Amino acid sequence: MRPENVETAYRRWAPIYDRTFGAVTQTARRRAVAVLNERPGRVLEVGCGTGLALPFYAEGQRVTGIDFSADMLVKAKARVANHRLGAVEALLRMDARQLDFADASFDQVAAMHVLSVVPEPSRVLSEIVRVLRPGGRLVVSNHFRRERGAQALAERLLAPFSETVGWHSDFAFEAVAETPGLVVERRQRMPPLGAMTLAVLKRA
Repeated sequence: MRPENVETAYRRWAPIYDRTFGAVTQTARRRAVAVLNERPGRVLEVGCGTGLALPFYAEGQRVTGIDFSADMLVKAKARVANHRLGAVEALLRMDARQLDFADASFDQVAAMHVLSVVPEPSRVLSEIVRVLRPGGRLVVSNHFRRERGAQALAERLLAPFSETVGWHSDFAFEAVAETPGLVVERRQRMPPLGAMTLAVLKRA
């Protein structure tokens, strides 16, 4: 997926995202932040979107959110201001393939419903590994493709339309699990109907 197509798709999504896909994925998002809150420290949220996860961070966390979509960030900044979210230190427009942070800058990284959206997810994952401190954690919530059944068929049928809908329906968990420098600690299915996955990976 090309960056300009991502921006176009999410310009269309921004006005309705919270009430549509955002609502469907909110349980997984909330549980992902609960995992992050187990360890206070500096957190990078890659693809923070409209900021739906930001109210769930505990006091004591120091959160930096980034997103490629300027339209999404406008909504995220309004959410921070309206709810006076003290845990959020910065919201920045940035390409996740080239993070403007020093090595080992963060204790944890959150990637919630973003890895199947970004262009070149392997580059994004490599950058996440780079900015994570050794022993730090990547917390992922995402839809990953099924290998069989009706849902797997639907995912394959949707795959050619990824540029239009703004995400890859056939994104494989192995693309994350096999990233050099990351070790899977846990993985579980999440609502709705097990369509989402929550995974915690450690920076080796």
